[in-house]
Amino acid sequence: MLALYAVTLGVGAFLLFWVQPMFSKMVLPLLGGSTAVWSVAMVFFQAALLAGYLYAHLGHRYLRPKPQAMVHLVLLILAFTALPIAVAGGLQPPRDGHPVFWLLVLLTLSVGLPFFVVAATAPMLQSWFAYTGHRDAANPYILYAVSNFGSILALLAYPVLLEPILTLRQQSLAWAIGFTLLALLIGACGWILMRYYQTHGADQRARDEAGLSDQVDWTRRLHWLALAFVPSSLLLGVTQHISTDIAAAPLLWVVPLILYLGTYVIVFARRPAIPHPMALFIQVPAVLILALLFYWQIRYLRLILPLHLTVFFFVALVCHGELAKWRPAPSRLTEFYLWMSLGGVLGGAFTALVAPNIFDTVMEYPLALVAACFLRPRLDQGPMTVLKALPLAILVTLLFVPRIIGYDQDNFTLPWLLLYLIPLALLAYGCRGRPLLFGLAIAAILLRGAYDDRAEEIAVERGFFGVNRVLAQGSGDDKVLVFKHGTTKHGVQYADPARRRMPLAYYHPKGPLGQVFQAMDARLDRVAGVGLGIGTAACYERPGRHWTFYEIDPLVVSLARDQGYFHYLSDCAPKARIVIGDGRLSLAAEVKADVAALEFDLLILDAFSSDAIPLHLVTREAMAVYLSRLANGGLLMFHISNQHINLRPVLADLAADAGVQAYVQRNHPRGRDKQHYGSSWVAMARTTADLAPILASAPDDSPWQPLVARPGRRVWTDDYGNLITITRIWLRWQGDQSAD
Repeated sequence: MLALYAVTLGVGAFLLFWVQPMFSKMVLPLLGGSTAVWSVAMVFFQAALLAGYLYAHLGHRYLRPKPQAMVHLVLLILAFTALPIAVAGGLQPPRDGHPVFWLLVLLTLSVGLPFFVVAATAPMLQSWFAYTGHRDAANPYILYAVSNFGSILALLAYPVLLEPILTLRQQSLAWAIGFTLLALLIGACGWILMRYYQTHGADQRARDEAGLSDQVDWTRRLHWLALAFVPSSLLLGVTQHISTDIAAAPLLWVVPLILYLGTYVIVFARRPAIPHPMALFIQVPAVLILALLFYWQIRYLRLILPLHLTVFFFVALVCHGELAKWRPAPSRLTEFYLWMSLGGVLGGAFTALVAPNIFDTVMEYPLALVAACFLRPRLDQGPMTVLKALPLAILVTLLFVPRIIGYDQDNFTLPWLLLYLIPLALLAYGCRGRPLLFGLAIAAILLRGAYDDRAEEIAVERGFFGVNRVLAQGSGDDKVLVFKHGTTKHGVQYADPARRRMPLAYYHPKGPLGQVFQAMDARLDRVAGVGLGIGTAACYERPGRHWTFYEIDPLVVSLARDQGYFHYLSDCAPKARIVIGDGRLSLAAEVKADVAALEFDLLILDAFSSDAIPLHLVTREAMAVYLSRLANGGLLMFHISNQHINLRPVLADLAADAGVQAYVQRNHPRGRDKQHYGSSWVAMARTTADLAPILASAPDDSPWQPLVARPGRRVWTDDYGNLITITRIWLRWQGDQSAD
């Protein structure tokens, strides 16, 4: 009996967490590959999970198990009408930069009913199990650990097996088969319930054996809510943080989710692998180190990424450990899960929906860290005294007084900085016994770091596609305005009117794009760019040249056109045509409309989200769109600079598949202008003759090198992509020279 219920819950959880990255990947190309797609999708999935838990709770309360089983089997049959899962047709994404409501509607129509039915499985079957008379019926929470283990298997399998092997269409069909298996298993559980049904006994045993109470008041409910809210908020915060600079892809979505679910497996197990006191002990130094790195503005991803995930894991483990400690008797099980799910929904909604509209920067992540400190159990049971608050007072003095009196701590050398940070760490650690003091200490450190981080800002705007910032750096003739999206610079312009038409950053004249304009200037009458940035490329203007830019984020267009900040567009190409929307979809729409007059001599693919390249722009279907808009003799230029993934193999395969020629150049500027950035670009054309001018004019130290496809490697399509195989760590492990 226990094995059947465990397998059923495991299969249900596997399906539940398989469909989330699968469908999110289906809809990702419609919204420019933005990391926000996953955040909004997670809010929907959490809300659907809440609806499933509410349905299970109401059924438990008003129908009792036997009639509830009959109703649920009917719902399972109805859910088959929505299979196989696919993106609902007839809904086009809006072009106003606010697609949240549209995405929620699309998710509801496409996947809502099957997900809702599967979501109800965990609490409903656990409540059934409590009535079976089994020896473990008094502790059905052990099945919740099994359920989360099934979720983890799905999340591990998705990027490693399911995504690399199966296309999205094949995944959808396989998911429908799995749903059929789940329906049969639930039917078997219902049959066992009706045969062995017992009306009492589980609650009394729960009180006697585990000290669980069936008495629940509003203080307890709100405590459950808060303990579920914070890890859910942090889940989306840390996911957005690690995927912003790499790629919006299931591989990076599932890692934090695996850790999140793993904490449930640990805390609801009979014997937790990490005892709760140990989790409480480790949480303090982990959060403290992360706060100090925020203060120090360390952005070395290989260092901070594992730290972010470690801190998230122990914060979630502590909060979920408190949830497990205060769980009720089985008669209150569905109510417990309902409040836990509500906290998860509210935490996710706060991060994905509320925070972007009330904060101009990503404040929700540090706020959730502070809230997690407040939720720690109180270890110091003595009365509050001035002496106990003294470490916090000294900490605040050390952090803020030097800045207030004009002393610049940013000029510390590394040894002096460490001597400054160590006392801060010891003072904050001394507050650990009282959640309020420790939370305020962490808040002070994070606030001080945020203050320094914004010192150079002169403008900041936040929307669905991320945070856009304008920074003023330098002074005098060397003063520049910098455009940053997320953590990455996407454009630089001199403030000096005499020099502000000079292309800088990745677009300087000696770089790959500058070489193209110098070598082929007379042939480039129509130029288009997918990704506007601040419009730097427009200053390769000449009389008679027509410019078109495709930009998905209206806020970016506003900053590029605002003459109070950047002047590339207004000075060089004020009549440039700007199309707001995803570049690939916009180009495809123009192909469908047969706009023959808009074939381009040069198409620049330079769309980034922070440092991440939207992967739907590098598929076979995307290449077909680009080539359909390319004039005879025209060039495609792909900007592929990225610290963490290498798109050379992908583009080599796409070029060979499309029958075009491809060359790559990794440019390292050597000169005195620090505003000239190194970059990597891939140039493609239908024939080598079309590329001959730029190949001949390349500098000796940065030649164009041919991209050669590897036989047998699978070409990326909208249905297939494998992020693991293009990470630089993987490529180095394989001995691929292109990784460097």
